[in-house]
Amino acid sequence: MNSALFRNRSIARLSDAVRIDTQVFDDLGPVGTDPRWDVLYGFASYLERTYPLVHGTLKLEKINTHGLVYTWSGEDPNLKPTLLLAHQDTVPVQEATLAEWTHPPWSGFVDEENIWGRGSIDCKSQLTAILDAVEELISHGFKPRRTLLLAFGFDEEASGVQGARYIARFLQERYGEDSIAVIVDEGAPLQYKWGGLFALPTVGEKGYLDVGVTVRTPGGHSSAPPEHTSIGILSDLITVIESNVYKPWLDEKNPYLDQLRCGAVHGPRFPDKVRKLLRGHRERRPHETDALAEEIAKEGPRIRYLVQTSSAVDVISGGDKVNALPESASVKINYRINVGETVEEIKQHVLKLATQTAKKYNLTVNDFSNNSSSTAIQTNFITLGILKEALRPSPITPTSITSLSSPYAVLAGTTKAVFGEQVIVAPGIMTGNTDTRHFWDLTRDIFRFGVAMDPSGDDSGVHTVNERQNIDAHVKGTVWISRFIRNMDEVEE
Repeated sequence: MNSALFRNRSIARLSDAVRIDTQVFDDLGPVGTDPRWDVLYGFASYLERTYPLVHGTLKLEKINTHGLVYTWSGEDPNLKPTLLLAHQDTVPVQEATLAEWTHPPWSGFVDEENIWGRGSIDCKSQLTAILDAVEELISHGFKPRRTLLLAFGFDEEASGVQGARYIARFLQERYGEDSIAVIVDEGAPLQYKWGGLFALPTVGEKGYLDVGVTVRTPGGHSSAPPEHTSIGILSDLITVIESNVYKPWLDEKNPYLDQLRCGAVHGPRFPDKVRKLLRGHRERRPHETDALAEEIAKEGPRIRYLVQTSSAVDVISGGDKVNALPESASVKINYRINVGETVEEIKQHVLKLATQTAKKYNLTVNDFSNNSSSTAIQTNFITLGILKEALRPSPITPTSITSLSSPYAVLAGTTKAVFGEQVIVAPGIMTGNTDTRHFWDLTRDIFRFGVAMDPSGDDSGVHTVNERQNIDAHVKGTVWISRFIRNMDEVEE
């Protein structure tokens, strides 16, 4: 896999995959009714043409039309399968940004270092690396003892409700609960920190909650306005919400705490102040001050929100005409819930702030349990609602190495073998969510690991302009996947 022939072939496969536009949008209708899903037919056909050995050896089943599940049956049915995930879809490219791209977003342009285009990192690199690895294993006569499953959803960027959710149900019906040995999906890359090179496979994810708030007041002519319109009242509530931020707080179950402990031992430039606070850290509740969490939060938002619930006011609407009082104003707020906190706690926090604002303006609150359409049209109300299914913080994958055959031990060993013994492997947590949110019942051993991402590539354009995949990292990621498959195959459990 280190040959020039393989390298060039791998580059070409990813480049061609990027050229196929597989954008998904939040307003897509069900599969079969919305024609915008049809781009995925072309992508599946491309995979079939490009990976003949995979499609001639593995069994392919299509779930909800566009979900792709490949099964490479192992010789020992008593071994739980390995499951590798990736997704076919990408986030959209805003038309207004097209002129800012160095190379067009669906060009798949290749230079000496990178493959350019939307989806080159997120997540077509991981997807083609998986298929590259399996294609090579087949070509060299490898036959697995442990069944290998590949599952590629198609709407991960829209929460996976039509792709990964259906795939997870399909696999659970076939294999049952706790039936998979290990799952590896996209996730955090290797990165330089504390004076060392760290591999930080994500073993947990924060929770997710979208809250909608609507303020309704009487309409009328704007020449005789009240002291505060619905927009003004909503603006006040937004200010209150943004002023009442959550505290940084490290629950004992938060993987970042173990990452800090690992860094304190192995990081040559681990901060002395953090090391001292780490020694004296104890369990606290979210409303209490956590000096350790407060200190590490100073590093900036990327670290702060690993240990703190976030709230982001993302969408606002209200008013139709400049000379008519707005009868309704609405906002959508996204919460990412810290480990140790719950969806219900966040809802009660929002309710408390909304109630304070309602009292100030002599309004009534329709809380989350009383926001039917009949009450939503009443005036002088603040109505709270959940915009889509909430998600609690994920279960945490165990990382204590009780034996060399544990999934975490296999992952760590594979990582050191491929990237070098100097790599320090420590658990991580993500502020976002992947398709693994739908697979919790299949295994406790879930890792989100960006094995094909350049550790120095902070400016890689993920979800923005100039997304690009480092070529060396992509090829190295393919090697990692191949070795991980073989290493899991040697484990007897």
